[in-house]
Amino acid sequence: MTESIYGAYAETLQQVMNRLVDSIKAYNTSRKEKNGEGAYEHLIYRIKSNDSMMEKCTRKGLPQTAHSALWDIHDAIGLRIVCCFLDDIYVNIDNIKAIPGCRVVEEKDYIKNVKPNGYRSYHMIIELEVPYEDANGDTPGHYFAEIQLRTIAMDSWASLEHQMKYKHNIKNPELIVRELKRCADELASCDVSMQTIRNLIHTDQ
Repeated sequence: MTESIYGAYAETLQQVMNRLVDSIKAYNTSRKEKNGEGAYEHLIYRIKSNDSMMEKCTRKGLPQTAHSALWDIHDAIGLRIVCCFLDDIYVNIDNIKAIPGCRVVEEKDYIKNVKPNGYRSYHMIIELEVPYEDANGDTPGHYFAEIQLRTIAMDSWASLEHQMKYKHNIKNPELIVRELKRCADELASCDVSMQTIRNLIHTDQ
């Protein structure tokens, strides 16, 4: 059995992810109790697999060590928050930024700044200060997490686009790319309309 690239920090990495996930889930629960609606539809999370992390270290010209995996690379912990409505994405972002010990390292808003192929999502890299030793041997330690936030429509589109990117021998790829772009624009318009309808419903209450 191959030893984990995370070494002695594998269990700590799981604890850090659990703390982050628990914080986000707790916020979702409090929103449901207060407003009757959760902050998101579903939450997906994972620790990057050993093979994937080793491959990424190699691709980036880094040694296959815990320090590389936990300090030089920032997506050992990965979360995806899928929301019903556009506004919920930014509500969740504000909550994440308010988590004690959280510092935003990088943000990319592909919702307001759409990629040429139609991809829409909000990406964050955060750094978390936690009461555990990190890969530098420091306590409190610092660990990183990558978070993607999308609507259900964006997530469905991204799944199709991912299949297109990694599936071989696809017939008529140019046609599919054009159709994906058209669908992305239509779904974005639908997201805006759904948000508008929701706002109108809440205004009338």
